[in-house]
Amino acid sequence: MTGTPETIRDWMMHDPDRETRAELAALLEAAQAGDADAAAELDSAFSGPLAFGTAGLRGKMGPGETRMNRAVVRRAAAGLVAYLKDKAGDDALLVIGYDARHRSRDFAHDTAAIAAAAGIRARIMPRALPTPLLAYAVRKLDADAGVMVTASHNPAADNGYKVYLGGRCAQGPGRGVQLVPPADADIAALIAAAPGADEIALSDRYETLGDDIVDSYVEETAALVPAGFHSDLKIVYTAMHGVGARIMRRLFAKAGFANVVEVAEQCEPDPDFPTVPFPNPEEAGALDMAIDTALAEHAHLVIASDPDADRCSAAIRDGKGWRQLSGDEIGSILGDSIAAKAALVCEPGTFASSIVSSRMLGEIASSHGIGYEGTLTGFKWIARTEGLIFGYEEAIGFCVNPDAVRDKDGMSAALLLALIADAQHRRGETLQDSLDRLYLAHGIYLSAPVTLRVDDLSIIPETMKRVRATPPAELAQSAIAESLDLSEGSEELGLPPADVVMWYTEQNDRVVVRPSGTEPKVKCYLEVYTPVESAEELADAKLVAARRMERLKKDVAAALGM
Repeated sequence: MTGTPETIRDWMMHDPDRETRAELAALLEAAQAGDADAAAELDSAFSGPLAFGTAGLRGKMGPGETRMNRAVVRRAAAGLVAYLKDKAGDDALLVIGYDARHRSRDFAHDTAAIAAAAGIRARIMPRALPTPLLAYAVRKLDADAGVMVTASHNPAADNGYKVYLGGRCAQGPGRGVQLVPPADADIAALIAAAPGADEIALSDRYETLGDDIVDSYVEETAALVPAGFHSDLKIVYTAMHGVGARIMRRLFAKAGFANVVEVAEQCEPDPDFPTVPFPNPEEAGALDMAIDTALAEHAHLVIASDPDADRCSAAIRDGKGWRQLSGDEIGSILGDSIAAKAALVCEPGTFASSIVSSRMLGEIASSHGIGYEGTLTGFKWIARTEGLIFGYEEAIGFCVNPDAVRDKDGMSAALLLALIADAQHRRGETLQDSLDRLYLAHGIYLSAPVTLRVDDLSIIPETMKRVRATPPAELAQSAIAESLDLSEGSEELGLPPADVVMWYTEQNDRVVVRPSGTEPKVKCYLEVYTPVESAEELADAKLVAARRMERLKKDVAAALGM
């Protein structure tokens, strides 16, 4: 076992949770009796402290130092509170939110109790709510920090602890944004220095926020749609067993979308996510129930939230069937609409997207006279863009109202996408027509992923080492024109160091390779570019792009050793 029996017993002695203490005791007894599975589980649970980084904490729930549990969360809360007292003083304000996953409420109330006992102001959201509500509250209340207990779209066995900084801990475009270095390392050091979980003081002197914070969010978000608007566009909506439905019902109704059909089996919170193998709208098959409902209801649009409703997916009619839009397609549609509106009212601003997202957004911004910045992956970087008016990442994350929520928000994005779809519907068109107009203006930018999911985490650094040492000479029958390694950053792109490799071909195709920050994966982001000379050539150009993408997928998979 990685953890010695003495180490495990010491952890058990300080674990404040009766349930996880009992689990550890049973595993230790079984392992010492020769049970190999129990020994392997203990090895995994004591393979080192669960790392606190720019994603906060995220991992599998269970007992031990490498798992998400009350002992780990209490020590994380103690470290965060110590950081806030140092940076913002004894009157620091911490806002805490949580979703409907297993143990989320316990982790959130433990955090509030630790903050209150330390003497700072702690306010907890009124119930299980979407992540964008917490991000909104940090800015609205000018809090010094926020904690959201969620694992977003991860499997049911996981949970997480996401930290935002604001108030006296972050100013300007970083106010109310997820933390970045060096704050993450500073907090991690204070967590490491925290006492045993059972030795951290607790107090019930914290405040529970009222529904006025929710009402305020609904008012500001619904205002994205013009007053007096009414739509009969038939929308099928799924919350993917998460916490999005209750707020989306209010938003759709207040904004004037009167014809919304919910996927009943998926619109009440259920932390076991019983109808989907992965509660991630990007996963194959995740929208099957929603699309089946759309077919039965003769709907015009499918909209899906992920479990904490910070991401938005959509599907549209495709002939007699339906197809799911990619994050890049949704980002281009939203970006073009926001750019046109900004140009109309002569509002200067900047678009931003991560370097793994489609290059189409830069073309859209340029065509409307709007600035554009490419950032590292994650909204902790996108949301820090000065003058941001729209930001997105290909993993179906969209920021359409940055003054209110400086993070991805699947609910405001859903509302704006429905508004665009309604305008198209009134013209007898669909969102595909919006995309086709963009292709005619800028060429086809077709994107797709290749993902290497691993059980052995050591495969991830080995894969990144291999692609750096032996990059391919060509991809999709086109020579590599440029290879970039961002491990030491890039002055040319204005990017800090990151574990990212980028390849560009002579045909202007692009591949980005990086480890996932939240899941055991190496992720590759593929994009092929095909120019379009006229509407008559569009269908053929799409076929050319699709064929080259299939070749590119095979070549990239080979480069990864898949």
